[in-house]
Amino acid sequence: MNEELKNRFSISTDKGKLNIETIHNFLNNSYWAQNIPLSVVQKCIDNSFCFGVYEGDKQVGFGRLITDYATFAYFSDVFILEEYRGLGLGKWLVETMLQHPELQGLRRWLLATKDAQELYRQFGFQEVKNSDSFAFMEIFRGNVYQR
Repeated sequence: MNEELKNRFSISTDKGKLNIETIHNFLNNSYWAQNIPLSVVQKCIDNSFCFGVYEGDKQVGFGRLITDYATFAYFSDVFILEEYRGLGLGKWLVETMLQHPELQGLRRWLLATKDAQELYRQFGFQEVKNSDSFAFMEIFRGNVYQR
């Protein structure tokens, strides 16, 4: 899939269509990437599988997956611009990302969210539960962009 259409909107995996300024402006003001440098946003895009949501040529949403395309994908930087929320675009974006032909058969999908649990639960995501056989662990540097 390179592009999918719905009403007046489209979703594309063509990185050439991405509006880096729109993405950076949103992320720079988000709770999870506040003050992120433009160069970091560009590097993230260069090294991820990206999905842009568009109304015509105007980018109105974004999502990227950090993936090996074989076993694992991590949802990151998923957003719809505020003035376009409530139109079902977020659901459509998540569904499109999960159903992409190159990502079928993955063993694990992972994400972190502070406020969108209900959106992701609709697609089968659940809170990670510790088990006797493994534990999710992290090194988290939440203020890395404030330095």
